[in-house]
Amino acid sequence: MALLARLLPSQCHICRAWPAPPICAGCLACFVRPEPRCLTCAAPLASSAAQCGECLLRPPPMSRTFAALSYGWPWDGLLVQFKFHQQTGLAAPLAAMLLQTPGVAQAVAEADAAVPVPASRQRLAARGYNPALLLARTLGARRVVADALLRPHDALPQRSLSRAQRLRRVQNAFVPNPARRPALQGRHVLLIDDVMTTGATLRAAAEALLRAGARQVSAAVLARTPPL
Repeated sequence: MALLARLLPSQCHICRAWPAPPICAGCLACFVRPEPRCLTCAAPLASSAAQCGECLLRPPPMSRTFAALSYGWPWDGLLVQFKFHQQTGLAAPLAAMLLQTPGVAQAVAEADAAVPVPASRQRLAARGYNPALLLARTLGARRVVADALLRPHDALPQRSLSRAQRLRRVQNAFVPNPARRPALQGRHVLLIDDVMTTGATLRAAAEALLRAGARQVSAAVLARTPPL
């Protein structure tokens, strides 16, 4: 089936144009438009300010965060297919879209290593793959440290939780892998995830990387959910 899928013409997953790339040029032009974002959490900004009020009051551990787009139509359905329905072939076009985001290609080139946010054991068993790891491997980073972070406890799904509940739940959710500390110490690490909602998961992961000795942690995500 995989060989057949490669031989047959593909269809755009957004507009259903056929034959077309998985994300066609027309949909990229229509639905991926640069917008002002906070430098450190990638929240959409209504003004030309560099940072949002939340980051000014409570600076995150990430020195910079990039997001290709805001989570919502028409991308939400596509991302659900990638995250939960075995559409792993979307990793390449999604990574290409992320690389077109201003600053991301430079961040990938400058980082010493890319680290994906690890999936929980429960999610990994159910899906068979970690979407963040697929993205990290497709971005072209000089090195991907897939197991730099460990999740000692499986967290329950967070989609229905409030921001405050998420922040409490992910505290100490990640620990550095002792075997990977030499690959992180003194390094600039680029943290990779698919969707950023409140930022609680990225904060916790970045803090764990800094505890492991990383010199700097930046982050790149496909989509950012606008804060409520």
